[in-house]
Order: sequence, then C-alpha cells, then structure tokens
Amino acid sequence: MRIKMKNAIIALLLTAGIIAPAKSQEAASGSLQDATETLVLDMQGAIDYAISYNKTLKNSRMEVDRSRASVWESISQGLPQVDGTMDYMTYFNYEMEFNFGMGGGGPSFTPEDLQSAFNQTQEVFPFYSPNDVAIHGANSYYDGVLQSMLPPNTIVLNDASTAKLQVSQLIFSGLYIVGIQTAKLANLISEQKYVFDELGIKESVITSYYLVLITEESLDILKRNVENLEETLQTTETMYKTGMAEQTDVDQIRITVNQLQNSLNALNRNLELNYNLMRFQLGVDVSTEIELTDQLEALFDSEEPETVLAAPFIMEDNVGYQLAKSQEEINEKLLSMEKWNYAPTILGFYNYNAKLKTSNFDMNPNHLAGLSMSVPIFSSGMRKSRVDQAKINYDMAQNNLSIMEDQLNLQEKQYRYNLQSSLENYSTQKENRAVALRVYESFTRKFEQGMATSLDITQANGNYLDAESNYFSSIMEVLSAKVALDKLMNKL
Repeated sequence: MRIKMKNAIIALLLTAGIIAPAKSQEAASGSLQDATETLVLDMQGAIDYAISYNKTLKNSRMEVDRSRASVWESISQGLPQVDGTMDYMTYFNYEMEFNFGMGGGGPSFTPEDLQSAFNQTQEVFPFYSPNDVAIHGANSYYDGVLQSMLPPNTIVLNDASTAKLQVSQLIFSGLYIVGIQTAKLANLISEQKYVFDELGIKESVITSYYLVLITEESLDILKRNVENLEETLQTTETMYKTGMAEQTDVDQIRITVNQLQNSLNALNRNLELNYNLMRFQLGVDVSTEIELTDQLEALFDSEEPETVLAAPFIMEDNVGYQLAKSQEEINEKLLSMEKWNYAPTILGFYNYNAKLKTSNFDMNPNHLAGLSMSVPIFSSGMRKSRVDQAKINYDMAQNNLSIMEDQLNLQEKQYRYNLQSSLENYSTQKENRAVALRVYESFTRKFEQGMATSLDITQANGNYLDAESNYFSSIMEVLSAKVALDKLMNKL
C-alpha cells in the first residue's frame, strides 16, 4: 500500500476541521431529549439553534440594543429638561452695614448738624434763597449732606433655604439635528453588523454540520474496509498454512490492516473535535450529546448547488456593501456636524425659586425666564481644521465604498468560477469512487480465488480509499463554493 494512502481521509478532514470558522449567529430550534442532554438536529435546526444560543451572537444583539438606547439619548438632549435643587445656607448672623442713611427708625440731627449742612449748601449754592430756581438742587444737596452725617445701619443675615425648579428647552442647534441622524445611522450599522455576524454563524454551522457527516461517513467506510481486510487476512493466513500463499502476502495485508486501524483511531478523535466545534458554535456545554438526523448525500442533493449559478448578484443585498455604504453616510453626517459648529445655539429656560426660609435681606425673585444664545466667534482656525479633517474622512469613505464595489464584483466572478469548477470535479470524483470500489471488489474476489496477489489487493484498497477521500473533498469544495456565493448574495 502506497505511503500517500495512509492518512488520506484523515488529512482531508483534519484540514477542513481546522479551517472551519467558529463564529456565532442567530438562534433557533433543536430538541432536547432525555436527561442525557441530547440535541437532535437537522441542518436547519442546527442553524436556528446557533442563532438563538451562540454566545458571540448574543453580544451582537446586545450591541444593537445599546445602540438603540444611544439614539434615544441623542433625541432626549433636545427635549425639555427639568432639574430640581434644594439649598440651605447659614450666614452665622453676619451683619451687613449700609452707609446711605436708610437705617431703622427716624434720623436724629442736632442743631449743629443742621447749621453745618446749611452752611455747606450755601457754599455750593451762594445765591440760594427760597425763591431761587436752584432750590430743588440745593435741597437735594442739603439732604445728601445730612444723610452723610448719619451713622451706618446694619442688617443681620439670617439662615436661608430655597427650593429651585429649572425647566430648559433647546430651541435651535444644528449639531443636535445632525447628531440624531448620526446616532440613527450608528444604530443601523450595529444592526447590519449583527446580520453580518449571523451570516458568519450560519456559514460556520453549515460547514461544521457537513464536516461531522463526512467524518461519520468516512468512519463507516474505514470500519467496513478494516472488517473486509481482516477477513482477507484470515483467509490469507489459512491459505499460507495450506501452502497456497506466501508469508509476504500475510505480512503485506497485516501492515495494511494496522495502518487502517491507526487511521480509524485518528478519525474517531477527529470526529469528537468536529463535534466540539459544533458545540461551541451552538453555544452548548461540551458534555451535551449531539445527534444529526440528515444523511450526507441526501442533504447534499437537496442543496442543489448548481441553481446558485443562475441567481443574479445584487450589490445592494451584500451586507459588507451595506456596512460600507452606512459608514460613508456617517462620515457625511460627521462633516455636517463640524460645519454646524459655526452656527449659534439657542436655549430657553425658566426658573422658579420657592423660598422656604429667607434672611432679612433677600433680592432674589421667585420667577425667572430667559433665552440664552451661544455664538461662536473666533477659534484660531480650530473649527476649520476639524471641518477639513471630516471632509478628508468623508472622501476616504467614498473611496472605500468604490473599492468595496470593485472587490465584490471580482468576488462574485471568482465564486461562480469556483462553484462551477467544484461541481465538475465532484461529478468526476463521484464516478471515480464507483469505479475504484468495483476494482477493489474485483481484486478481492480474484485474491480469494488465487488470481491476484496481496500487492494487487492492497493497491486496489489504497486506490479505493484515495477515491473516497477525493470524493468527500469534492463535496466540501462544492459546499464551500456554494456557501461563499450564498453569503456574498446574503442568501444563507
């Protein structure tokens, strides 16, 4: 048996198992049975179950919820805002002095004070007389001189307590309007990202499902192959004892049986790895048993991979394109926000102060309403610099969108080519598998009749295993090409 036959199937399955992605996506169904925690799943049930319980996908859903909350946060900033405060202040009986003659009780002047005030007034108004036209000014001056002679008055500031209610409303702000639009776009991106993650999970689950089925089919083939060769080995040993075969015939077949047994053990371990990969994608415990109900070839035929080749590619349906388009729109809104930094912001407000406890000196009104307008005037070029940066980011987003379009067009052609080539290879390998099986069965019969050597039968067995390996490899190639094209078209 040739060396390359030794681990042909195992190499294929191990490679496929390592490459299979382990992302997560949306949820659904599968039935839990018994107390042994056995999940019985068909292909669609596995996809639905992963969508519901995959842990990475749960985080994506929470990210969508968080972005929705941020949209309302942006909206609420422009809605009425109501704040309440309560203050208590003590002045430690501080006495406030007033020197303009307004103290408590009537003024007290001596005759000397009155004469002095009169004399000072006459000096300023030398022609003062009761009939003078300057009488009013002179009297005012006279009163001022008298008041300056009064001692300072004091007011004791008692403890005070107030409750304040403030209502404010944004009247105009360009930043507010654009900010809401940007938050909504960010929410849209999170939803598109969720769809993208969901597609990745579907792709992973489909690939893992096929890997498990292929591994189980390969195990079944190897088991039957080992059983047949063990029977042939027993027959050869009997023929050797009767002189109808040589020791080399026995040794050659025994080596082949040992190699196949090793391959069988390795494949059993690989099957458990593939199941663990599926458990991870489904979001279940490693101890959970999984039973898959679909049959490999029946499931493969039901996929009808050749029908995808006739489906048209619509660029706008691709989730990656949608994400790039939304990112371009967000950069456009960010540019608008920077431009709105030049515009004024107008805010209206109303305050009500309930005076629970006041001091002897209280000049605060109970009601207060007003408008506040903030106008940017000069920022030393900072606003212009930010606008320039936002414009560059927007131009880059437009370029990225154009690059995305070119890449998707190239991918669509490449994926169609890959699917067409893999379908042709699958057809060839399916026929080769049937031929190799017939040849192997024919050599087995001839060997039993003494018409073929042990080398013939081991070579035929190796060719048959190679054909099986190539057949399963072609199935995986078709599946990978179809899933890639379906994912590109957002049809998983």
